[in-house]
Amino acid sequence: MVTEVVNANDLQKVAPVFGQLSFDNHEQIVFCNDKDTGLKAIIGIHNTVLGPALGGTRMWQYDSEWDALNDVLRLSRGMTYKSAITGLNLGGGKAVIIGDAKTQKTPELMLRFGEFVHSLGGKYITAEDVGMETSDMDLVRTVTPFVTGISEEKGGAGNPSPITAYGVFMGMKAAAKYKFGTDDLENKVVYVEGIGNVGEALVENLTNEGAKIYITDINQERLEEVRDKYSVNIYGGDNLYAEEMDIYAPCALGATINDVTIQKLKAQVIAGAANNQLANENKHGRILRERDIVYAPDFLINAGGIINVYAELENYGKQEIIRKTENIYNTTLEILSNAETNGTTTHEAAFEIAKSRIDTRKKES
Repeated sequence: MVTEVVNANDLQKVAPVFGQLSFDNHEQIVFCNDKDTGLKAIIGIHNTVLGPALGGTRMWQYDSEWDALNDVLRLSRGMTYKSAITGLNLGGGKAVIIGDAKTQKTPELMLRFGEFVHSLGGKYITAEDVGMETSDMDLVRTVTPFVTGISEEKGGAGNPSPITAYGVFMGMKAAAKYKFGTDDLENKVVYVEGIGNVGEALVENLTNEGAKIYITDINQERLEEVRDKYSVNIYGGDNLYAEEMDIYAPCALGATINDVTIQKLKAQVIAGAANNQLANENKHGRILRERDIVYAPDFLINAGGIINVYAELENYGKQEIIRKTENIYNTTLEILSNAETNGTTTHEAAFEIAKSRIDTRKKES
């Protein structure tokens, strides 16, 4: 008789999707496949109590389809609470396309993806995310109206990255106010990890404030470009989290605050644009609290992008976009204070406000 040895990781992978921790009562998961264009995509619709599920499309070369599924589940769940805490009448959704955006993204693939979005009848509205550009959203718009973040020339709100960065900047200033007693970031040492469109725009805001900025990214050419443009420092070490700094700003992919990094971290404030920065929201949130490190919840302070694209649905202009984004400062201060008063983590404090709004709407309907 042959006895098959099953790895613990394999057991997790064959477990039903509904049993995945990140599934969290998702309403719908859509798997999109098209042989002709090579499209392999997953659309996650987490919650539509407050309105249609809006969230960007990310194109990434995942190590496995399970990694792609877990990413879309975590991201779409985060969008639910991001919209709720920001006061927008939107639900949470997200899409991922499996592949290299630089070499595998084609107009035909994007059009086919748009057709899948359209087939959902407006339950999911897509937008720009990692690996996507405004021009891609313009293309998707030719086959479905259920897309935001289109170019200003076509009547849209344009690239959401600058507004996303501005919201992160507002949240960072609020966290600094809470931690240091002032929101003036002049001479504060800030490490920005990830210099994409949002990361660069955040660097610009920080430069104007007079912060001492260190940048890091997997793309050396991009680092040198941003260094030369803003006269900032490229971090050349190999132990970023152990460096002495005032503020750590994660702006790349998520889960950079994990079991390994959290023990090394010397930052006094965490405020960045990345989604799902805490690998384990409850566990790592508590450790940050115990270590007196102020964490500005990511789904709150990176909400500027969704505020920007929501303007296309509600037809409000730039002034209202800026006003709503600047209000992230006040909400961040409120949440940090609530967490201290109630003895909870800042993530829990933000989550409760968002969940309360959803629960209230559900009872009214």
